[in-house]
Amino acid sequence: MTPPDAPHNRWSDLDRPPLNVTALRRGLLRPESLWSELEVVETTGSTNSDLAGRARSGGLAEGTVLVAEEQTAGRGRLERSWTAPPRSGLFFSVYLEPGEGVPVERWGWVPLLAGVAAATGLAKSAGVDTALKWPNDLLVTVEGAERKAGGILGEFAGDGIVVGLGINVSLRADELPAPTAGSLALAGAVSTDRETLLRSVLRSLEHWYGEWKAAGGDAAASGLQAAYAAGCATLDRTVRAELPGGDALVGQAVAIDGDGRLVLSTEDGLQQPVSAGDIVHLRGAAGGLT
Repeated sequence: MTPPDAPHNRWSDLDRPPLNVTALRRGLLRPESLWSELEVVETTGSTNSDLAGRARSGGLAEGTVLVAEEQTAGRGRLERSWTAPPRSGLFFSVYLEPGEGVPVERWGWVPLLAGVAAATGLAKSAGVDTALKWPNDLLVTVEGAERKAGGILGEFAGDGIVVGLGINVSLRADELPAPTAGSLALAGAVSTDRETLLRSVLRSLEHWYGEWKAAGGDAAASGLQAAYAAGCATLDRTVRAELPGGDALVGQAVAIDGDGRLVLSTEDGLQQPVSAGDIVHLRGAAGGLT
Protein backbone atom coordinates (compact mmCIF):
# COMPACT_ATOMS: atom_id res chain seq x y z
CA MET A 1 0.00 0.00 0.00
CA THR A 2 1.10 3.55 -0.66
CA PRO A 3 1.92 5.61 2.47
CA PRO A 4 -0.66 8.36 3.17
CA ASP A 5 1.86 11.12 2.54
CA ALA A 6 3.17 9.68 -0.75
CA PRO A 7 2.57 11.82 -3.86
CA HIS A 8 -0.43 10.69 -5.91
CA ASN A 9 0.20 9.21 -9.31
CA ARG A 10 -1.89 7.13 -11.66
CA TRP A 11 -0.40 3.89 -10.32
CA SER A 12 -0.62 4.76 -6.60
CA ASP A 13 -3.18 1.96 -6.05
CA LEU A 14 -1.92 -1.14 -7.85
CA ASP A 15 -5.32 -2.82 -7.44
CA ARG A 16 -6.81 -0.04 -9.57
CA PRO A 17 -4.77 0.40 -12.75
CA PRO A 18 -5.72 3.14 -15.22
CA LEU A 19 -7.81 2.35 -18.27
CA ASN A 20 -5.98 1.62 -21.51
CA VAL A 21 -7.66 3.99 -23.95
CA THR A 22 -5.84 2.51 -26.95
CA ALA A 23 -7.12 -0.98 -26.20
CA LEU A 24 -10.64 0.32 -25.58
CA ARG A 25 -10.71 2.18 -28.88
CA ARG A 26 -9.40 -0.83 -30.72
CA GLY A 27 -12.13 -3.02 -29.27
CA LEU A 28 -15.06 -0.61 -29.63
CA LEU A 29 -14.52 1.87 -32.46
CA ARG A 30 -15.27 -0.29 -35.47
CA PRO A 31 -16.68 0.99 -38.79
CA GLU A 32 -20.05 -0.69 -38.25
CA SER A 33 -20.25 0.21 -34.55
CA LEU A 34 -22.47 2.79 -32.88
CA TRP A 35 -19.45 4.08 -31.00
CA SER A 36 -17.65 6.80 -32.95
CA GLU A 37 -15.31 8.41 -30.44
CA LEU A 38 -13.96 7.41 -27.03
CA GLU A 39 -12.01 9.64 -24.68
CA VAL A 40 -10.66 8.89 -21.22
CA VAL A 41 -9.81 11.79 -18.92
CA GLU A 42 -7.99 11.62 -15.61
CA THR A 43 -10.52 13.71 -13.73
CA THR A 44 -13.53 15.90 -14.40
CA GLY A 45 -16.46 17.34 -12.55
CA SER A 46 -19.13 15.40 -14.43
CA THR A 47 -18.94 13.49 -17.70
CA ASN A 48 -22.63 14.21 -18.25
CA SER A 49 -22.11 17.95 -17.88
CA ASP A 50 -19.10 17.84 -20.20
CA LEU A 51 -20.89 15.96 -22.98
CA ALA A 52 -24.10 17.94 -22.60
CA GLY A 53 -22.15 21.19 -22.97
CA ARG A 54 -20.46 19.92 -26.11
CA ALA A 55 -23.78 18.73 -27.52
CA ARG A 56 -25.38 22.13 -26.98
CA SER A 57 -22.45 23.77 -28.75
CA GLY A 58 -23.07 21.56 -31.79
CA GLY A 59 -20.88 19.19 -33.74
CA LEU A 60 -20.88 16.30 -31.27
CA ALA A 61 -21.08 12.97 -33.08
CA GLU A 62 -23.56 10.32 -32.04
CA GLY A 63 -21.79 7.50 -30.28
CA THR A 64 -19.30 9.71 -28.45
CA VAL A 65 -18.17 8.15 -25.16
CA LEU A 66 -16.48 10.13 -22.39
CA VAL A 67 -14.94 8.20 -19.50
CA ALA A 68 -13.40 9.68 -16.36
CA GLU A 69 -11.01 7.93 -14.02
CA GLU A 70 -12.43 10.19 -11.30
CA GLN A 71 -15.49 12.43 -11.05
CA THR A 72 -15.44 15.25 -8.52
CA ALA A 73 -18.99 16.52 -9.10
CA GLY A 74 -20.84 13.52 -10.49
CA ARG A 75 -24.61 13.86 -10.44
CA GLY A 76 -27.31 11.34 -9.78
CA ARG A 77 -31.06 11.64 -9.99
CA LEU A 78 -32.69 14.51 -8.10
CA GLU A 79 -29.36 16.38 -8.19
CA ARG A 80 -27.72 14.00 -5.72
CA SER A 81 -23.94 13.90 -5.76
CA TRP A 82 -21.99 10.81 -6.88
CA THR A 83 -18.38 10.47 -5.75
CA ALA A 84 -15.95 7.58 -5.44
CA PRO A 85 -12.17 7.08 -5.15
CA PRO A 86 -10.17 7.39 -8.40
CA ARG A 87 -10.34 4.32 -10.66
CA SER A 88 -12.67 2.50 -8.25
CA GLY A 89 -15.54 2.39 -10.72
CA LEU A 90 -16.82 3.16 -14.16
CA PHE A 91 -17.85 6.79 -14.62
CA PHE A 92 -18.87 7.52 -18.19
CA SER A 93 -21.42 9.20 -20.44
CA VAL A 94 -22.56 8.56 -24.00
CA TYR A 95 -24.27 10.78 -26.53
CA LEU A 96 -27.13 9.35 -28.59
CA GLU A 97 -29.35 10.83 -31.31
CA PRO A 98 -32.47 8.68 -31.76
CA GLY A 99 -33.37 10.97 -34.67
CA GLU A 100 -36.55 11.43 -36.65
CA GLY A 101 -37.29 7.70 -36.70
CA VAL A 102 -38.08 7.74 -32.98
CA PRO A 103 -40.73 10.19 -31.67
CA VAL A 104 -39.34 12.46 -28.95
CA GLU A 105 -42.01 11.28 -26.52
CA ARG A 106 -40.35 7.84 -26.59
CA TRP A 107 -36.87 9.13 -25.78
CA GLY A 108 -37.63 8.75 -22.08
CA TRP A 109 -36.97 5.05 -22.54
CA VAL A 110 -33.26 5.66 -23.21
CA PRO A 111 -32.14 5.78 -19.55
CA LEU A 112 -34.19 2.65 -18.82
CA LEU A 113 -32.61 1.03 -21.88
CA ALA A 114 -29.20 1.90 -20.45
CA GLY A 115 -30.22 0.19 -17.23
CA VAL A 116 -31.11 -3.03 -19.04
CA ALA A 117 -27.86 -2.84 -21.00
CA ALA A 118 -25.77 -2.26 -17.87
CA ALA A 119 -27.45 -5.07 -15.94
CA THR A 120 -27.05 -7.60 -18.75
CA GLY A 121 -23.51 -6.48 -19.58
CA LEU A 122 -22.38 -6.71 -15.95
CA ALA A 123 -24.05 -10.08 -15.46
CA LYS A 124 -22.01 -11.45 -18.38
CA SER A 125 -18.66 -9.84 -17.60
CA ALA A 126 -18.66 -9.66 -13.79
CA GLY A 127 -20.80 -12.70 -13.07
CA VAL A 128 -22.93 -10.64 -10.70
CA ASP A 129 -26.72 -10.80 -10.66
CA THR A 130 -27.59 -7.12 -11.20
CA ALA A 131 -31.18 -5.96 -10.73
CA LEU A 132 -32.92 -2.71 -11.61
CA LYS A 133 -34.65 -0.47 -9.12
CA TRP A 134 -37.05 1.79 -10.97
CA PRO A 135 -36.27 4.12 -12.50
CA ASN A 136 -32.51 3.76 -12.89
CA ASP A 137 -30.61 2.30 -9.96
CA LEU A 138 -28.47 -0.82 -10.29
CA LEU A 139 -28.74 -3.21 -7.35
CA VAL A 140 -26.48 -6.05 -6.26
CA THR A 141 -26.70 -8.39 -3.28
CA VAL A 142 -24.07 -8.03 -0.56
CA GLU A 143 -24.26 -10.42 2.39
CA GLY A 144 -27.90 -11.16 1.63
CA ALA A 145 -29.01 -7.52 1.38
CA GLU A 146 -29.81 -5.38 -1.64
CA ARG A 147 -27.31 -2.59 -2.17
CA LYS A 148 -27.07 0.16 -4.77
CA ALA A 149 -23.98 -0.31 -6.93
CA GLY A 150 -24.78 2.09 -9.74
CA GLY A 151 -27.01 4.75 -11.15
CA ILE A 152 -28.01 6.23 -14.48
CA LEU A 153 -28.86 9.79 -15.44
CA GLY A 154 -30.22 11.00 -18.80
CA GLU A 155 -30.62 14.56 -20.02
CA PHE A 156 -31.65 16.10 -23.32
CA ALA A 157 -28.86 18.09 -24.98
CA GLY A 158 -28.47 19.46 -28.49
CA ASP A 159 -30.19 17.14 -30.96
CA GLY A 160 -29.98 14.11 -28.72
CA ILE A 161 -29.68 12.77 -25.22
CA VAL A 162 -26.69 12.28 -22.92
CA VAL A 163 -26.80 9.22 -20.69
CA GLY A 164 -24.38 8.91 -17.81
CA LEU A 165 -23.58 5.78 -15.81
CA GLY A 166 -21.77 5.46 -12.52
CA ILE A 167 -20.95 1.94 -11.36
CA ASN A 168 -19.08 1.01 -8.19
CA VAL A 169 -16.59 -1.67 -9.19
CA SER A 170 -13.86 -2.19 -6.59
CA LEU A 171 -15.06 -0.09 -3.66
CA ARG A 172 -14.20 -1.67 -0.33
CA ALA A 173 -16.57 -1.69 2.62
CA ASP A 174 -14.83 1.23 4.32
CA GLU A 175 -15.06 3.31 1.13
CA LEU A 176 -18.81 3.07 0.59
CA PRO A 177 -20.58 6.44 0.68
CA ALA A 178 -23.64 5.09 2.53
CA PRO A 179 -24.79 1.93 4.34
CA THR A 180 -27.15 1.19 1.44
CA ALA A 181 -24.33 1.26 -1.14
CA GLY A 182 -22.46 -1.69 -2.57
CA SER A 183 -19.98 -2.61 -5.27
CA LEU A 184 -19.37 -5.40 -7.73
CA ALA A 185 -16.36 -6.55 -5.71
CA LEU A 186 -18.38 -6.81 -2.50
CA ALA A 187 -21.05 -8.72 -4.42
CA GLY A 188 -18.49 -11.37 -5.37
CA ALA A 189 -17.65 -10.34 -8.94
CA VAL A 190 -15.55 -12.84 -10.86
CA SER A 191 -13.86 -9.91 -12.60
CA THR A 192 -13.31 -6.28 -11.62
CA ASP A 193 -11.27 -5.48 -14.72
CA ARG A 194 -12.81 -2.17 -15.72
CA GLU A 195 -11.86 -2.45 -19.39
CA THR A 196 -13.65 -5.79 -19.67
CA LEU A 197 -16.69 -4.43 -17.84
CA LEU A 198 -16.84 -1.23 -19.88
CA ARG A 199 -16.59 -3.07 -23.20
CA SER A 200 -19.35 -5.44 -22.14
CA VAL A 201 -21.72 -2.68 -21.02
CA LEU A 202 -21.14 -0.58 -24.15
CA ARG A 203 -21.67 -3.56 -26.45
CA SER A 204 -24.88 -4.41 -24.60
CA LEU A 205 -25.98 -0.79 -24.86
CA GLU A 206 -25.27 -0.81 -28.60
CA HIS A 207 -27.39 -3.95 -29.00
CA TRP A 208 -30.40 -2.69 -27.09
CA TYR A 209 -30.25 0.78 -28.64
CA GLY A 210 -30.16 -0.76 -32.11
CA GLU A 211 -33.17 -2.99 -31.37
CA TRP A 212 -35.15 -0.10 -29.89
CA LYS A 213 -34.35 2.28 -32.76
CA ALA A 214 -35.21 -0.35 -35.37
CA ALA A 215 -38.64 -0.63 -33.73
CA GLY A 216 -39.16 3.13 -33.93
CA GLY A 217 -38.69 3.48 -30.20
CA ASP A 218 -41.50 1.03 -29.44
CA ALA A 219 -40.40 -0.54 -26.16
CA ALA A 220 -42.84 -3.43 -26.45
CA ALA A 221 -42.01 -4.36 -30.04
CA SER A 222 -38.25 -4.19 -29.40
CA GLY A 223 -38.48 -6.41 -26.31
CA LEU A 224 -37.15 -3.63 -24.10
CA GLN A 225 -40.27 -3.26 -21.98
CA ALA A 226 -40.33 -6.99 -21.19
CA ALA A 227 -36.59 -7.07 -20.50
CA TYR A 228 -36.82 -4.16 -18.09
CA ALA A 229 -39.76 -5.72 -16.26
CA ALA A 230 -37.97 -9.08 -16.04
CA GLY A 231 -34.94 -7.48 -14.40
CA CYS A 232 -36.80 -4.99 -12.21
CA ALA A 233 -36.55 -5.65 -8.48
CA THR A 234 -39.23 -3.04 -7.80
CA LEU A 235 -42.08 -5.03 -9.32
CA ASP A 236 -44.29 -7.19 -7.07
CA ARG A 237 -43.25 -5.22 -4.01
CA THR A 238 -44.97 -2.69 -1.79
CA VAL A 239 -43.26 0.63 -2.36
CA ARG A 240 -43.55 4.28 -1.42
CA ALA A 241 -43.22 6.73 -4.28
CA GLU A 242 -41.97 10.10 -3.04
CA LEU A 243 -43.30 12.39 -5.75
CA PRO A 244 -42.07 15.80 -6.94
CA GLY A 245 -43.69 18.49 -4.82
CA GLY A 246 -43.57 16.51 -1.60
CA ASP A 247 -46.53 14.13 -2.01
CA ALA A 248 -46.15 10.39 -1.52
CA LEU A 249 -48.01 7.37 -2.83
CA VAL A 250 -47.93 3.84 -1.37
CA GLY A 251 -48.94 0.78 -3.32
CA GLN A 252 -47.84 -2.46 -4.91
CA ALA A 253 -45.68 -2.06 -8.00
CA VAL A 254 -47.50 -4.14 -10.59
CA ALA A 255 -46.16 -3.13 -14.02
CA ILE A 256 -43.93 -0.98 -16.21
CA ASP A 257 -46.23 0.60 -18.77
CA GLY A 258 -45.54 1.48 -22.42
CA ASP A 259 -44.21 4.89 -21.44
CA GLY A 260 -41.74 3.46 -18.95
CA ARG A 261 -43.81 4.53 -15.96
CA LEU A 262 -44.11 2.47 -12.79
CA VAL A 263 -47.72 1.43 -12.17
CA LEU A 264 -48.80 1.19 -8.54
CA SER A 265 -51.91 -0.59 -7.31
CA THR A 266 -53.12 1.41 -4.32
CA GLU A 267 -55.25 0.40 -1.35
CA ASP A 268 -58.32 2.03 -2.91
CA GLY A 269 -58.08 -0.30 -5.90
CA LEU A 270 -56.75 2.25 -8.36
CA GLN A 271 -53.80 1.71 -10.67
CA GLN A 272 -51.68 4.84 -10.59
CA PRO A 273 -48.79 5.38 -13.03
CA VAL A 274 -45.75 7.19 -11.62
CA SER A 275 -43.54 8.99 -14.13
CA ALA A 276 -41.01 10.53 -11.74
CA GLY A 277 -40.09 10.24 -8.10
CA ASP A 278 -37.96 8.50 -5.53
CA ILE A 279 -38.97 4.90 -4.84
CA VAL A 280 -38.53 3.21 -1.46
CA HIS A 281 -38.93 -0.56 -1.36
CA LEU A 282 -41.06 -1.29 1.71
CA ARG A 283 -41.75 -5.02 1.46
CA GLY A 284 -41.04 -7.72 -1.08
CA ALA A 285 -39.18 -10.86 -1.94
CA ALA A 286 -35.88 -9.58 -0.54
CA GLY A 287 -37.47 -8.15 2.59
CA GLY A 288 -36.56 -5.02 4.48
CA LEU A 289 -36.38 -1.40 3.43
CA THR A 290 -34.28 -0.33 0.44
